[in-house]
Amino acid sequence: MSRIGRKIIALPKGVTVQPEGSTLTVKGPKGNLRILLPHGIQMEKQDGHLSLKRETDNQAALHGLARSLLANAIHGVAQGFDRHLDIVGIGYRAESKGKSVTFTLGYSHPIEFPVPDGVAISVEKQTHLIVSGADKQLVGHVAAKIRGLRPPDPYKNKGIRYTGERLKKKVGKAAAAAGGGGKA
Repeated sequence: MSRIGRKIIALPKGVTVQPEGSTLTVKGPKGNLRILLPHGIQMEKQDGHLSLKRETDNQAALHGLARSLLANAIHGVAQGFDRHLDIVGIGYRAESKGKSVTFTLGYSHPIEFPVPDGVAISVEKQTHLIVSGADKQLVGHVAAKIRGLRPPDPYKNKGIRYTGERLKKKVGKAAAAAGGGGKA
């Protein structure tokens, strides 16, 4: 029995869920999302709570997946999701320009990053970014693409990282040679 799939989802005020065949349309103050339910999974609505039921035990994994996707969509349209990124390095910065963000990351050219629909990127103090939106998957994907523009360097710890991300700093050649790391 799927423990996640059996959990009941509380429906906050201002959020509506409309079934349309095998799709669910979730509407709320932060936007609209569409969730595709796998074959054999049905939604039941009762007293402001939602639950998902499956037809057979063959859909156990999809039962938990569908419940998590629906719960994330409800949370997203009600409160939204955000990811915080920090830019570390001398001269590294970001600047918001309309529907794009310009990054200066130590390359010979600035990088123009277009902001996709459904996501908002705010730049604070040129070195702190907040990626926010209603779709958890899209917010995480955009944050990962931004981090991929200049991943953190393990030797100098420069680059773009998630706020609170702990990095392992490697010792360089000079430190390894001075410490007697070579052959005798």
